[in-house]
Amino acid sequence: MNNFTFQCPTKIIFGRGTEDQAARELKPYGNKVLLHYGGGSIKKSGLYSKVVKSLKDEDFEIFELSGVKPNPRLSMVYEGIKLCREKNIDCILAVGGGSVIDSAKAIAVGVPYNGDVWDFFIGKAMPEAVIPLGVILTLPATGSEASNSCVITNEDGWYKRGLNIDLIRPKFSILNPELTYTLPPFQTACGVADIMAHVMERYFTNTPHVELTDRLCEATLRTVIKNTPVVMENPRDYDARAEIMWAGTIAHNGLLGTGRQEDWTSHKIEHELSGIYDIAHGAGLAVVFPAWMKYVYKINVNRFVQYAKKVWDVETNLSDPEATALEGIKRLEQFFKSIGLPTTLKELDIPSDRFEEMAQKCVKFTPIGGLKRMTSEDIVNILNLAK
Repeated sequence: MNNFTFQCPTKIIFGRGTEDQAARELKPYGNKVLLHYGGGSIKKSGLYSKVVKSLKDEDFEIFELSGVKPNPRLSMVYEGIKLCREKNIDCILAVGGGSVIDSAKAIAVGVPYNGDVWDFFIGKAMPEAVIPLGVILTLPATGSEASNSCVITNEDGWYKRGLNIDLIRPKFSILNPELTYTLPPFQTACGVADIMAHVMERYFTNTPHVELTDRLCEATLRTVIKNTPVVMENPRDYDARAEIMWAGTIAHNGLLGTGRQEDWTSHKIEHELSGIYDIAHGAGLAVVFPAWMKYVYKINVNRFVQYAKKVWDVETNLSDPEATALEGIKRLEQFFKSIGLPTTLKELDIPSDRFEEMAQKCVKFTPIGGLKRMTSEDIVNILNLAK
């Protein structure tokens, strides 16, 4: 096990009706709030009216910035920074899924910074200050509600890049599984793929003696695998929704990666796909992750055998460990298909003519890959396996 420092200061408020606590939790940070959200779904569900009323009851002055898109755009981050500065806004309340939260995080670090917030995403500078951020989560997927991560797409070149620093963790996050009842099945499935990918990016490691986090990773994956068909059959099953929502937070708050080298190749490749083609992040991961597995499993076949056995209950073939490893990968693909996700680039209508471009962009700023350090040629090979 490697040395590590783990800190997750985000306060988690979990359960039915907890969205009513948002205004009270924000109160210590000021009385001017930016309400940041996506489209009309929170208005249709009644959540918007409920949140606005609770903020007004606590005498907040509310400024709104809506319209966050999946794969959140840098242009909206600039708009939010400008609004916060002009109105002297004290804090941000993000109501939505990972795209809204990531957009809010980028705004929060951009407001106190004198330069271009994009500097943080290309490694040109590191944030030193942030305005406080609270979250009401409506889509379990990215884990952004308690993570130190934020991913933004720059329309100038369609670069999709991440910032990872503890400073951007929300002050609090409210998780009410009831708010996920009305999610379309495809959005639920994409969220599940993202949650599983966050766990697997940490699970597939060459670091030895990480038994505790191995077991935590396997338990998280098995919990998601068990409960996903339940919510697909009955979207209003509170207990199954709760298991998935909490798994999404645990998957990406940093705990499961403690003491081990992580990988993140699949996420980096998918960022290039969704940056250019604007596909759902989870759908892209459902395609890329099995392809990456097929490309690298021989590097540490024992770990892939363990994954097949502990996560998918594959019977170990002692005479042919590679067959066991491949069966585990096959079962992951079958699971993704069973919940309505694509497993090939063809299903996403993504051609091969920009593979080289995506591969070059993937490795442009920083090296990628933990299980195997990736070159642009490796990235092209993985994309070809995903066709």
